[in-house]
Amino acid sequence: MEADHEDEVPLLVKRGKSSELLLGGVREGRFVGEMKKMIAIGMPMVVVTVAQFLPQVVSTMMAGHLGELSLSGAAIATSFADVTGFCLLLGMAGALETLCGQTYGAEEYHKLGEYTWCAIISLTFICLPISLLWIYMDRVLIWVGQDPLISQAAAQYSTCLIPALFGYAVLQSLVRFFQSQRLILPMLISSCSVLCLHIPLCWILVFKLHLGISGAAFSIGGSYWLNVVFLGLYMKYSSACEKTRIKFSMEAFRHIREFMRLAIPSALMLCLEYASFELLVFLSGLFPNAKLEASVLSICITTTTSIFYIPYGIGAATSTQVSNRLGAGNAEGAKPAIKSALVLGVAEAFLGSTILFCCRNVLGYAYSNEIEVVNYVKEMVPLLSFSIGVDSLVAVLSGVARGSGWQDIGAYVNLGAYYVVGIPLAALLGFVFKLRGKGLWIGIMTGTTLQALFFLVITVSTNWQNQAEKARERIFKENETLINHSVPEYYVEEQKTLIC
Repeated sequence: MEADHEDEVPLLVKRGKSSELLLGGVREGRFVGEMKKMIAIGMPMVVVTVAQFLPQVVSTMMAGHLGELSLSGAAIATSFADVTGFCLLLGMAGALETLCGQTYGAEEYHKLGEYTWCAIISLTFICLPISLLWIYMDRVLIWVGQDPLISQAAAQYSTCLIPALFGYAVLQSLVRFFQSQRLILPMLISSCSVLCLHIPLCWILVFKLHLGISGAAFSIGGSYWLNVVFLGLYMKYSSACEKTRIKFSMEAFRHIREFMRLAIPSALMLCLEYASFELLVFLSGLFPNAKLEASVLSICITTTTSIFYIPYGIGAATSTQVSNRLGAGNAEGAKPAIKSALVLGVAEAFLGSTILFCCRNVLGYAYSNEIEVVNYVKEMVPLLSFSIGVDSLVAVLSGVARGSGWQDIGAYVNLGAYYVVGIPLAALLGFVFKLRGKGLWIGIMTGTTLQALFFLVITVSTNWQNQAEKARERIFKENETLINHSVPEYYVEEQKTLIC
C-alpha cells in the first residue's frame, strides 16, 4: 500500500479547483477523512502490538502449569527482562518512527533501508551487555532479597530467553520500517499467524519434549525470529517495498550517531514510565500485608498494561501520520491528524473505562479465587478506570512526540511527572497516610495525569510550520538545496508565481 503523497503536499499549492477546496473541504470533510485513515492504520496496529506481546503471556501461563516455583521464576524473569531488555529495545526502536516516518514523507526512499540497518546493528550491540545481565540474573535477584530457588529458576528462564532478545531487536526495527510506509497488512498477517503457531510450539517444547520453563522461553525466541523471517521475505519479494527495499551498505554506520541521539531519549521516555509501575510492586512489598498488596497491585498493573496496547496502536498510527506529513513539509496536514487521533483516543478511553468499571465485580476472579483479593480488586477498579482514560491520552500524545522527534522532551516530562511528583506522592499516601495500595496507585495516577497535561500543552503550543522546516532540514542536510532534491516541480513553479 503506497503512501498517499497527494495528501501530504500542502493544499495551497494545488492547482485549479483543489485550492478552492482548502476553505470548504478541509472544514467539512478533512476531519472525517483523517478519522478514517487513523482507524485504518490504528486498529490493525492494535492487533499487531497485542499479537507481538502475547507470546510472553502464553509462555508464562504454560510455565505456570509446571508448578508454583516455575510460575514464580518465569513471572519474575519476565518482569526483569521487560524492564532491562524488551522495554529498552522497544523504546530505542521508537527513533525510527521519527527517522523513517519523516524520510518516507519526504520521498527519500533509499534512506529507509539505511536507517533500518542502522537500527538493527545498534540494537544488536545493545543486546550483548543485556544478555550478560540475564545470564547472572540469579545473583542480582538474590542481592535484592529474592528467594534463591526462585532466583535460580528465573535465571534459567532468562538465559533461554536471550535468542528472543536478539530476535526482538530485529523485529522492532522491521516493524518501524513497515509502519512508516503504512504497510500494516503484512505485519497483521505475520503477527497473528506467528501467535497461532506459538501456542502449539510452546506446548510441545514444555510438555512433550519436557524442556520445562526452558522450553517456554525458547518458544518466545522461535516466534520472534519466525516473525522476522516472514516480514523479511515480504520485504524482499513484494512490489510494495520496491522503492524502499532494505539493502545493506556502509552508509548505515554513518547514521548510528543520528539514530542514537533519538534512540536514547526515546528509550528513557518509555523505560522511565514502565519502571515506575514496577517500583510500585516493590513498594507494596513493604506493607504489613505484603502478599495481598503486591498481588492486587500486580493484577492492576497487568490489567492496565494489557489494555494500554490498544491506545498504543493508535499512538503508532498517530506517529506515522505526523512524521509522514512533517517530512513532506505539510505542517497543516499534521494538525487534523493529531485532532482525529485525540478524538479516537478519548473514545477508546471512554469505552475501555466503562467496560472495566462494569466488570469490577468479576475482574478479580480472573486472577484469583481468594475473596479478599477479589474484593480489594473491586475497590481498585474505579481508580483503574480513570488510569485507563489518562493512559489513552498519553499513548496518543506520545505518538505525536515520536513522530515529531521530541523524544528528549518526552524523557524530561516522564522524569518529572513520575519521579519528582508521582512516586514521592505515592510513598507519602501509601505509608504516611496509611492508604497502602490505593495510595500508591493514586500517586502514580497523579504522575500519569501530569504527563498527559504536559504533553497536551506542548502539542497545543507547537509551531508546526517550524517543526516541518526542522524535519526537512534534517532530512536534506546532505543535499546542496532543499528545493532541487525534494519539492515537486509544480510546487516550485507555484511559489515562484506567488512571489512574482
